[in-house]
Amino acid sequence: MLFEDNFHNTIAQLLYNFPPDQKTSSGAPFWSGPKRCPAAIDFDANDSEHLDFIVAAANLRAFNYSIPTNKNRDFIKGHVTNVTVPAFKPRSGVKIAVTEHEAENMHNDDESDSDKAKCILEELNAKMDQLRSLNIQVADFEKDDDTNFHMDFITACSNARAASYRIAAANKHKTKLIAGKIIPAIATTTAVVAGLVSIEMYKMIQGLTDVEKYKNAFLNLALPFFAFSEPILAPKNKYYDVEWTLWDRYDIQGDITLQQLLDIFENEHKLEISMLSQGVCMLYAFFMPADKRKERCGMKLSELVELVTKKKLPAHKRALVLEICCNDSEGEDVDTPYNQLLSP
Repeated sequence: MLFEDNFHNTIAQLLYNFPPDQKTSSGAPFWSGPKRCPAAIDFDANDSEHLDFIVAAANLRAFNYSIPTNKNRDFIKGHVTNVTVPAFKPRSGVKIAVTEHEAENMHNDDESDSDKAKCILEELNAKMDQLRSLNIQVADFEKDDDTNFHMDFITACSNARAASYRIAAANKHKTKLIAGKIIPAIATTTAVVAGLVSIEMYKMIQGLTDVEKYKNAFLNLALPFFAFSEPILAPKNKYYDVEWTLWDRYDIQGDITLQQLLDIFENEHKLEISMLSQGVCMLYAFFMPADKRKERCGMKLSELVELVTKKKLPAHKRALVLEICCNDSEGEDVDTPYNQLLSP
């Protein structure tokens, strides 16, 4: 089923939504340029590459659950041929993102990670008695061990995907070489960046305030190229005699009410909040009806955010960023830092 879901059903659904002869709104072929039309793969137990995927995936899953592995391809092939795979039926109404912007919007519309985690925990709690007897272990990737099926699985996956897009397959040796180049490159770059960031962090801990003591770094390990420059000071803004930059903020301790926030700004900063928002949601505005302003002023800010956004705040959220518009004592608009509401 894992093979069917990844290399047949998903692609078949994609082609159902966007057929090979699909046209864009401008009349140009949808499958053109960087978008290559894929082909769904029908599993064939007699295809050695298809069987490679099953053997590797089954043995990796067996390792996870502390089940003895089985390298007998004929034995596994015999069991696979007896599996009845449900015929694929395309689903109507399935949305597939075409651009990165659409993908981001679809991700934002999905349920939050905390909601998904909550559902998973509920399912696990319901099966806790069955899970107590399981001995589960993780598989740490190791490309140089030819007995652990790690490279076998990666090779089988990449070749199956390549077959869908009519790309030449790569053998296990070539795949291992590619994997070997990726890991050191990532580790080396990460090490350099971590070292440079740590140097700048030491300067901050020492309390250095001269911007010329700090450095921006530009590097390319392939050339190799290293260049350093002085950072630019953040632009300064001002209201009354108070100077601030984009690095400043108002930290509000505790889940106070909206009225308390208004009073804090009026009494401590001599500013009148004319509008208050969180993200794209307007929480308060001077032009709101009087009864709505009165109702919201008595609410705690967390409750107000949940009311306006119609979403419950995740339990792990420890701070809310609030954007404000303020007037000074003369009624003129002034720019101020953002507010950060910190939960107790």
